[in-house]
Amino acid sequence: MTPEEMKTRTKALGLRIFRLVDSLPSTRSADVIGRQLLRSATSVGANYRAACRAKSVADFIAKMRIVEEEADETAYWIEVIIDANLMPEKLLRDLQTECNEIVSIVVASIKTARGGARTK
Repeated sequence: MTPEEMKTRTKALGLRIFRLVDSLPSTRSADVIGRQLLRSATSVGANYRAACRAKSVADFIAKMRIVEEEADETAYWIEVIIDANLMPEKLLRDLQTECNEIVSIVVASIKTARGGARTK
């Protein structure tokens, strides 16, 4: 996957989360979870873009670790929404899969960078 494809994919995740949060019930708990979910999901794309502009391998790895953490946190909040019965799991399965795939791609990129195969 090219960096441009990953930028598109991580931004699309954030946009999908916007729609999800807007469809949550209007309760205090859903509002709190929705805000957390929005923060983590939009951070995935923003931090990936920052990683693409890294000044060194160490900077790239540090920024990609943030992307990994935020994508994993996004998956967590989706699980909370399911477990709290705020939305049926079947409606969120694709988002869960996307978060997990992004985490896997990022972890693989970090491992490659650590091996010296990536220069930036």
